[in-house]
Amino acid sequence: MIHIYCGDGKGKTTASIGLAVRMAGYGKKVLFMQFLKGSYTGELEILQKSENITVMRCDKNYGFFRSMTDSDKENIIECHNENLEFVLKNMDSFDMIVLDEIFAAYNYDLADREKVKKIVEKYKGELVMTGREPQEWFVERADYVSEIKKIKHPYDKGITAREGIEF
Repeated sequence: MIHIYCGDGKGKTTASIGLAVRMAGYGKKVLFMQFLKGSYTGELEILQKSENITVMRCDKNYGFFRSMTDSDKENIIECHNENLEFVLKNMDSFDMIVLDEIFAAYNYDLADREKVKKIVEKYKGELVMTGREPQEWFVERADYVSEIKKIKHPYDKGITAREGIEF
């Protein structure tokens, strides 16, 4: 089954982490792959301690797309595509695959779109994808689609991301 958590509200990654932890709690194997995220976040501590969860991400934070240099884009594309290749070669080893922030990587051409499409079309387990603005073809194939809508957020008042809440 395909799950999508999308929208401009806070909680998409948090929801996917909840599913990953739940699945791992039943002894199932989970691949938790993050796109466009390379800096430390608190959830990594818990996810990496679980013997049933494999975490993959790039080892550097490149910031927002609009502030990336051409070199940054080349490096993150290479990292994302290597990770996607790992998924394609090992997808049968996992009961759940989470592709966190895949829609931004896909929409900004920071990941090989054909590799992403192959994963969506061929993977037989629980596929969880998060991010803003999924292309319509993702939504058409999905079994679950939850939109998380921002009503209010502290950032609107100039309050920056807080440890333990946003990261």
